[in-house]
Amino acid sequence: MRRNYNKLVRDRIPEIIQASGKRYSVETMPDAEYRQALLEKLVEEAQEARQANPDALMTELADLQEVIGAVMAACGISPQAVQQVQDQRHAERGSFERRLRLLWTEDGDETVC
Repeated sequence: MRRNYNKLVRDRIPEIIQASGKRYSVETMPDAEYRQALLEKLVEEAQEARQANPDALMTELADLQEVIGAVMAACGISPQAVQQVQDQRHAERGSFERRLRLLWTEDGDETVC
């Protein structure tokens, strides 16, 4: 039975499939399509991390970091540049250490007609 995937996979997946005795087909994506597929993979991996049980979370986070690294490489973004922006945003907006949940906001000048 043939299953269609049409998605970005890791480089060693074809040899893993072949070792299992299955047939497969792959193609190399052009750069723009590859970058888009990476962004889709980023969302896929983030969703898997969100749904992971505590035992699988570390693996899902590792997969997420792998995709983040690939996105940065494909877009010519250095890890140092990302770290610099992260540090800046941390200084300006804080972190998540205090575990705050925003419940509501209100404009100060509400008028009633």
